[in-house]
Amino acid sequence: MLTLILFLIVGAVMVYLAQNNLALVTLRLGAYAFPNIPLFYIIIGSLLAGLGLAWLIYLVNSIFIAFSMRRKDTAIKDGKNTVVDLTKQIHQLELENERLKNNSTVVEPQDKNAL
Repeated sequence: MLTLILFLIVGAVMVYLAQNNLALVTLRLGAYAFPNIPLFYIIIGSLLAGLGLAWLIYLVNSIFIAFSMRRKDTAIKDGKNTVVDLTKQIHQLELENERLKNNSTVVEPQDKNAL
């Protein structure tokens, strides 16, 4: 519904521009000259070119943000893997500490599947 209202407003602005800016002008782009172009075509063309440029800048910015988020996600995964490895090591050290406290000479097999 909001899109329909937005299209109606943009259409109304274009109709207003078309009715009130019918003067013919010459458009010069460097060495090229385009004579007898209605002024509202130039106004609407400038608006569309600006919107296209803004969209292109937004697209490039989105790509850079996606790459930086990917790097951060990789860093978070690496951090989680480090935490898991350290938790496993703590568990093994706790088992060894208990064995040493009990003066047990029997070496129990290490649990490789333990946290």
